[in-house]
Amino acid sequence: MNRLFEMDSHDYEDSYKIFRRPSARAVILKPNKTIALVYSVNNRYYKFPGGGIKDDEERRTALIREVKEEAGLSVISGTIREFGSVLRRQKSDKEENTIFEQENFYYFCDCEEEIGEQNLDDYEAEAGFVLRFVSLDEAIKTNGEFRSDNQFDQLMIDRERRVLELIKEVIDED
Repeated sequence: MNRLFEMDSHDYEDSYKIFRRPSARAVILKPNKTIALVYSVNNRYYKFPGGGIKDDEERRTALIREVKEEAGLSVISGTIREFGSVLRRQKSDKEENTIFEQENFYYFCDCEEEIGEQNLDDYEAEAGFVLRFVSLDEAIKTNGEFRSDNQFDQLMIDRERRVLELIKEVIDED
């Protein structure tokens, strides 16, 4: 898969151990440059539906599972196509002397029209995740205004904003 960009905060020592947590994320475009995103009501940011890939799981299988859990949407497997990946590296906020490394694999895909129930993890429910269909401009603006004292969260939302900007560039070219 093509690498879109890398983000590295360089806030760690090279001697730290590396914790890898790859993820699969869905780019679900709708007419009029709207996109299906997960919105954090409590923290006021948008993120792509998706999440962690389990050790024995294929990326596309993880994508389908995670989109169903986070957004209640059923991905149509035959529509999945690669967009690109983003590598994120920073000091772990959970484990001392550890680098958090996450390769985020982004896929364009379509979903069934019916929206089912979310099955959120505790932290997702705490953040108040809800599915929203918004314009790319609104999502870019909202994430651009997001500020957090938590560098871990800030880098994540900056990543999502940059990917949204790249998608907008691709759409504007068409």
